[in-house]
Amino acid sequence: MDIDLHHHARLSVAPMMDWTDRHCRYFHRLLSHEVLLYTEMVTAQAVIHGDRDRLLGMDRAEHPVALQLGGSDPALLAKAVRVAADYGYDEINLNVGCPSDRVQAGTFGAVLMEAPDRVAACVAAMREASPVEVTVKCRIGVDDQDPETVLPDFLARVSDAGVTRFAIHARKAWLEGLSPRENRDIPPLDYPLVRRMKSAFPHLHISVNGGIDSLDQTAEHLASGLDGVMIGRAAYHRPAEILLPADARVFGQAATPDIGAVVHAMADYAGAHIAGGGRLHHVTRHMLGLFTGQPGARQWRRILSTGATAADAGPALLIEALGAVQAAGDMAVSA
Repeated sequence: MDIDLHHHARLSVAPMMDWTDRHCRYFHRLLSHEVLLYTEMVTAQAVIHGDRDRLLGMDRAEHPVALQLGGSDPALLAKAVRVAADYGYDEINLNVGCPSDRVQAGTFGAVLMEAPDRVAACVAAMREASPVEVTVKCRIGVDDQDPETVLPDFLARVSDAGVTRFAIHARKAWLEGLSPRENRDIPPLDYPLVRRMKSAFPHLHISVNGGIDSLDQTAEHLASGLDGVMIGRAAYHRPAEILLPADARVFGQAATPDIGAVVHAMADYAGAHIAGGGRLHHVTRHMLGLFTGQPGARQWRRILSTGATAADAGPALLIEALGAVQAAGDMAVSA
């Protein structure tokens, strides 16, 4: 069945290193049937030479889901895309936004904002090798570049190579002087520039990323004419707040998943993971913020944080933690 990625990209969860692994994505999919999910960034070299099942394996329930690749060699990226094709991702995304030293040393990520022709060559090779859509996630510029000049030139050159969908992190990346964490907060956001890019390139599907932490903000960006919104840390740390109502508020669906049913489904999933040789905390570490802002959130976090790493920890711990939340909610109501 064909998936309308332009529809699902109205709201997406950003690719986040060490966070958006397959367990996180399965959890997020239970919270929203509609949002577009992304993997962590995986380098082309790792795909070609590494443990492919560990790096690329996913559950069919995760769809729609995109694989984000890192690299700057068109031939290697094309080879990685051909390898990934067997895993059934709905989209392949090229990272042109990560500012980490390790990524810079590999001459990919945000540093590629300085090499739009190379990016164009990369995506052209990827598109030729890919059975699915190839997209780009980028910054508005790096270091002393003028985003007003650099970003439209970048979009023009890369779209000429066939890319029609971009996610733009509305901050510059400073490749020297700021850590990757600081690059997520310190450079000022320029949402109006991203909106101007949509006006200048009306045929492109443009999502905005960076500093967005609510569905109210999401609605404002969509109302401004942008095609999509990509949320990162807020969706991870406050998943119920962002993702549970998303299908109704962003996609017009009638039903909102039941949070208790989500926990029970994750307990079943964790049980299968443990039976396959995994550990409970591989799954539960992504769920600590599920009840943030609600009665019982502290008990939920405490039970999972202290218990999930035990050698004999099993899915019953999730049900125990859910019971503590429900008891705290009852006490809050009666009070």
